[in-house]
Amino acid sequence: MQTRRDAAILWLFLILPVGYMVAFVGYPVVYNLVMSVQDVTLGNLATWDRPFVGLGNYVELIANERFRLVVRNSVIFVTVNVVLQIAFGLAIALYFENRFPGARYMRGLFLAAWMLPPLVIGALWKWMYAADYGLINYVLESIGLSDGPIYWLSNPDIVLAAVIAANIWFGTPFIMLLLSAGIANIPRELYEAASLDGAGAIQRFRFVTLPMLKATLLAVACLATVYTMRAFDLIWALSQGGPIDASNVLPLYSYQLSFEQFRFGGGSAVATFSFVVVFIVALLYVRTIRHEKAM
Repeated sequence: MQTRRDAAILWLFLILPVGYMVAFVGYPVVYNLVMSVQDVTLGNLATWDRPFVGLGNYVELIANERFRLVVRNSVIFVTVNVVLQIAFGLAIALYFENRFPGARYMRGLFLAAWMLPPLVIGALWKWMYAADYGLINYVLESIGLSDGPIYWLSNPDIVLAAVIAANIWFGTPFIMLLLSAGIANIPRELYEAASLDGAGAIQRFRFVTLPMLKATLLAVACLATVYTMRAFDLIWALSQGGPIDASNVLPLYSYQLSFEQFRFGGGSAVATFSFVVVFIVALLYVRTIRHEKAM
């Protein structure tokens, strides 16, 4: 009886997470994939009587110049964010490894920015970017770096850079937290041995910190890529992808196709494209974590 009871409990705890994954992850993914090969509009959204178009939505997207611009923006947005967030996060994590009064409290205060909702961060940065009364223009004019207001969010040439800067500010504390955990796991004896051998700070960083953080950096890069690929709230609050799609990225474009133009098939195709990219990066992350545990 005890064995049967234990087996029943094990099956129960197995069925619950599997059922959750099927209902809240598997079904939406499959449903989105099915929609991406159909011509779905407001007229047939509530029914299953939808014309099958195969890869038509994907072919239309690839031929669409706007989609190519959005992909280009997404590549730039993700690449610059991941590289600079890791660079800044690593620098800040190393700085807080130094023992000085208030270091722990300053690190906690630094994390407070990451705990705010993205919409709040977007509203804050939109105020700072304001042309007439924004803090950034005021500072630039005060120190003589600007002769007049800069229209950060309405100039197509600089709006993407402005959005990237806000997202880097938002995401860096999280990266810093992850890298701080990795640095804390590096044996102090390695640094002491390197110091005894005459290695300076740069040499210790190059030959001790970076090699020991290799797996952690790869895992953090994968996580940062996944989170950045999903960016929506902050960009929507800042620029809504404009002007003229200069700051538009894949999640926003999928939303615009589905809920502004009511081209649900095209929106699902964009979402599927994003999902495939994120899924590949997630597989790389899982493989990295397994390799790190094996070591």
